[in-house]
Order: sequence, then C-alpha cells, then structure tokens
Amino acid sequence: MKEEKTTVINTDEVFRENIKEDLVSIFNDLNEIGYEPTKQIVAYLISGDPGYISSHKDCRSRILKFKREDIIETMLINFTK
Repeated sequence: MKEEKTTVINTDEVFRENIKEDLVSIFNDLNEIGYEPTKQIVAYLISGDPGYISSHKDCRSRILKFKREDIIETMLINFTK
C-alpha cells in the first residue's frame, strides 16, 4: 500500500501572491492608458478613497477586493525580501 503524503499549503502566501498579481496587473492596466499608477495606488492606500483608482478595465473594483492593510503588508513583505 502506497502512503500518501499530505500537501501543506500556506494560505497566507497564496493570499499575498494573489494580491501581488492583481496589483501588478492593475498597475500595468493603468499605465497602458497613460495614468500614473504609482500615484493613484499610493493616494488610494493613504486616503482610502477608491476614487483615486480609475475604473479602466475594472481596476477600481479589482483593488477593492482586498483590504488596504493587506495590500500594504504584502508590499512591505515583497519589498523586504
């Protein structure tokens, strides 16, 4: 009888990777139409006002899937790696 190994998935890592992928995608979508994505994202993260994020390609609704605190935490973790 073959013993099956249990795969352990770190859900925090998966969650942070989802945030990172969506944030990069949002950044690229905003950049492609000539917006300044860094300024828009920073303004949103500081103020909490989603109006800073363009609705182009659903960028606003995509960034609102995550709490601002989780986005900032993910950015800091990736920055300090």
